[in-house]
Amino acid sequence: MSRGDGDHERFAHYVQKDKIMASALDGTPVVALCGKVWVPGRDPKKYPVCPMCKEIYESMGAGGDKDKGGKDK
Repeated sequence: MSRGDGDHERFAHYVQKDKIMASALDGTPVVALCGKVWVPGRDPKKYPVCPMCKEIYESMGAGGDKDKGGKDK
């Protein structure tokens, strides 16, 4: 599990939408599909999507029971 180092810093990551909201309110760290743990603070639109997060998200299939469509960096 990455904790804010290396190539993970160069990407926007997929995170559960409710977790992003909670982090914005109280500053708790979030966990991306790829395992990166961090407190979001950058505009994810400025970064390419993490290839590992994208692969995991796509393997889950559209309309799965887990709502992990949010992106954040």
